Amino acid sequence: MKVLVVGAGNMGLTYAEGMSKSKLLKKKNIMVLDSSEEKLKELNEIAHFDAFKTLEECVQQADIIFIAVKPYHATKLFETIKPMVNSEQILISIMAGITIETMKEQSGLSKIVRAMPNLPAKIGKGLTSYTSSSEVSRIELLTVESLLDTTGKSIRVSDENFIDASTGISGSGPAYVFYFMQSMMEAALQMGFSKKVSTVLVSETFTGAIELFNQNNLSPNSWMDRVASKGGTTQAALDSMDDNNVSELIKEAAFAAFDRAVELGKEEHYA
Repeated sequence: MKVLVVGAGNMGLTYAEGMSKSKLLKKKNIMVLDSSEEKLKELNEIAHFDAFKTLEECVQQADIIFIAVKPYHATKLFETIKPMVNSEQILISIMAGITIETMKEQSGLSKIVRAMPNLPAKIGKGLTSYTSSSEVSRIELLTVESLLDTTGKSIRVSDENFIDASTGISGSGPAYVFYFMQSMMEAALQMGFSKKVSTVLVSETFTGAIELFNQNNLSPNSWMDRVASKGGTTQAALDSMDDNNVSELIKEAAFAAFDRAVELGKEEHYA
């Protein structure tokens, strides 16, 4: 089996690196395509990849075509690919918003997997939700899942609405966490801590809280109850967040990302 990764940006290269460790693929069975000369030079220095600049050189060799480009490149990319592909090839897309039906129409392929990863895939802690067209067989889906799992965990969802929804939760979610961390670090700096100490205070607090959550069956609300005591410091912070409607604002932010994912799928040129 040969896999072609189109786009060697953050996520494309992350999946290429992850898949290179898969037992399903032999050495040099991962092809990576990028139009940047600088990126090609970097790719050529990685022993387990074959790097290409044009689709003509590599598309027909691929069993799986992994699309990791920005959504606004979709139409032009698929127009170029369409004359080169065959009906047995599987297309995996991690482009936000671009629907399976659109990809079928524009690429000429029927075996489509639409996936939504997140940034922790870079360290093998990613979460990828995915769904597929009916033409992808059960055995092919197992192969796809095994490849996606090389960067963390994958969850199969029943339809594309959940891909757009997961964009608002897990796909964009790491940025929400970083936003919260940044605000806490700025508060620590204002309290007089150094940048180094502020960073440690915040990062270790997040790491510890996540470990507690993952190692037990308690809900976030239950953990908040355990930390906060009536009239205490934690309760003062939580009351402030409630008074400022922080919970609703976070939900609104997640839905804004979800809505934007849906909009991207409807925009004719994905600009």
